Amino acid sequence: MAYWGVNHKQTRDHEVRGGYLWSPCRNTNGAFNQTYENMKLVRPGDVVFSYANGRMGAVGRVTVAASPSPKPIEFGNVGDYWAHEGWLVEVEFKAAHRPLQPKEHIQAIGPMLPKRNSPLQKNGNGNQGCYLAGISNALGHVLMALLDIRQVRELDQPPTYLIDHEPNAQVLDDIHRIETDASIPKTQRLQLTRARVGQGFFRKQVILLDPACRVTGVTDTRLLIASHIKPWREASNPERLSGYNGLMLSPHVDALFDEQFITFEDDGQMRVHPSLSREVLDKWSIDPDKRVDRFRPEQASFLAHHRELFTRKMLSA
Repeated sequence: MAYWGVNHKQTRDHEVRGGYLWSPCRNTNGAFNQTYENMKLVRPGDVVFSYANGRMGAVGRVTVAASPSPKPIEFGNVGDYWAHEGWLVEVEFKAAHRPLQPKEHIQAIGPMLPKRNSPLQKNGNGNQGCYLAGISNALGHVLMALLDIRQVRELDQPPTYLIDHEPNAQVLDDIHRIETDASIPKTQRLQLTRARVGQGFFRKQVILLDPACRVTGVTDTRLLIASHIKPWREASNPERLSGYNGLMLSPHVDALFDEQFITFEDDGQMRVHPSLSREVLDKWSIDPDKRVDRFRPEQASFLAHHRELFTRKMLSA
C-alpha cells in the first residue's frame, strides 16, 4: 500500500463526488509531466489525500488502477487547455473526520514533504504545478492521525455494484467490435467496453446526475443498473459514454425500460405499453400513472429517441 497526495483545486468537487481522479497524459505543450505519469503507478488499496483550497477535506482508497479515458464531460470549461486524452483512476473518497489545514501543521509536515513533485510547498500552500505525488509512509501516517483516521480500513467501502448479469451474445459481439475497431481512440476503447455493461466511468457519471431509481426511489446504487436511454447500437461513441444518456434503475424497471415496455415524457410522465400486464405492474409495485421528476434538457434528445422506439413497438404489437 502506498500514500499519495492529489492537488486538484479546479476539479476537486467533481472528482471527490464522482469517485475518481483524472489527468491528461502530458502537459498542454506535450511535455512530459511526472505527476501525470504517477497516475499509472497507483494501485488498488492505495490511500489518496485530497488537497484543495487550502485544506485536506477528504481521503480516498483506490479501487481500480489507471485506465485510458477521455476528459470527463462534467469538467465543462474547467481545463479547456488540457488535452482530451488522459488517465482515469477510480477512488472512493470519504470526508475527513477532522479536515486539515496543512499550514497550521507545517512544522510537523514540512520536513517530510518530497523534495521533488510535492503536492504542498514548504510553507503549506498547494503546489499548483503538481497534480498527483507519492508521499512517504511516515507522512501518510502523520496525515491520517491529523485527519483523525485511526485505521486504513475506515476508508473501505462496501461493494459499489452487486447486480452482475451474464453478458449475452449481443453484448459480447458489441464488445468485440469495440476492441477490434482501430478508429476508436485508445482512451475511449476501455471505457466504451465497460460502459456497454453499465460499468466504469459511464456509471459514475450517471450516478452523479441521477443517484436513485426514478420509479422505485431506491437510493442504494449497489442495487441499481446504469441503463442507456438511447440504445447502445443506435448511439454514437460520445453518446455511449455520456452520463446524460443514462438512468439509474432498479433491475426490474431496467428490464421494462430496456425493452421499451415503459418510457418517459420530458416532464417525467411515465407511459406504459398496452401489452404489459397490469398484474406485472401491481406485483412489481409500479404505478402506471406515475410522474417522476422532470428530466434535464440535455436528456431530451435521448428520451425522444426512446419514445420513438416505444411508439414503433406499440404499432407493431
